[in-house]
Amino acid sequence: QVQLVESGGGLVQPGGSLRLSCTVSGSSSSSFVMNWYWYRQAPGKERELVGSITRAGVTSNYADSVRGRITISRDNVKKMQWLQTNSLKPEDTAVYSCHVRGVEVATGASFDYWGQGIQVTVSS
Repeated sequence: QVQLVESGGGLVQPGGSLRLSCTVSGSSSSSFVMNWYWYRQAPGKERELVGSITRAGVTSNYADSVRGRITISRDNVKKMQWLQTNSLKPEDTAVYSCHVRGVEVATGASFDYWGQGIQVTVSS
């Protein structure tokens, strides 16, 4: 069973940095993640796409609220992605979720998985 597991969240002081990780586990060796995404949802707000990165390493869709402060990276072999956020602000407080889309090469079937999310709280 495929699972996405986020890690690295917690409480951070304003101005600090945080690196979130997302690991795909349980997938077959012929499953390729083609697109990685990070979303976040703050209390009382809609889910927001923070950014994405393709298998080829092309990043895009950085939300205006985080542009210039985040870096998304991935490792296709390890099936992991990371979200590095600097100069954290209280308004960055949210549940951050990992999302992947890919293809099972053996069958041609596409897949789409979500992590359960991890809390990031920015507060002094």
